[in-house]
Amino acid sequence: MKRLLTLAAAGIVLAGCSTGPTIRANTAPGANLQSYKTYTFVSPLGTDRSGVETPLSGYFKEATRREMDARGYQFVESGDADLLVNFGANARNETDVRSTNVSMGVGYGGYYGYRGGMYGASWSSPEVETVHYKVGTANIDVVDSRKKQLVWEGLAEGKLTDKVMKDPRGAVNLVVTEIFKQFPGNAGGAAPATGTSS
Repeated sequence: MKRLLTLAAAGIVLAGCSTGPTIRANTAPGANLQSYKTYTFVSPLGTDRSGVETPLSGYFKEATRREMDARGYQFVESGDADLLVNFGANARNETDVRSTNVSMGVGYGGYYGYRGGMYGASWSSPEVETVHYKVGTANIDVVDSRKKQLVWEGLAEGKLTDKVMKDPRGAVNLVVTEIFKQFPGNAGGAAPATGTSS
């Protein structure tokens, strides 16, 4: 169960942070995503575990269907779809060591009162702080089913927060929405639907 929670957190990178995740996307050279019409999900998905669909997989499928459908693609259950969609997610531990100079000085009371604020001795001392945190990465892969070629991928990466553990479904929705803002085109060149993402 702990592994599933960590995996869920990995798929929700920075959804709770004000700055949001870092989003990157790549389109294969020569790929025309407007030439495809149908899509389905690979089986098993990269976010499944031991052949079992995880809640994280369900959240990704739900959010991705919303985005793909809004762009005019048609979901099909069979393997005859033009596009195959897959997900990946992981988390890794990171450590930052931060060093700042803290100004130290000699006060003007007691023995040093004779200085009267006219001058004084001061120096800086380094203060070192070690910060441990998790970084999560989530991928959405779109594959040409006939050529077995990756034609588009979207990636979100950033620090994981405790907040995302309380609402993993909402966090995945947010991340998928941000990733799909980088998606080029619509099925058959159709005009994009409006008001599909919140």
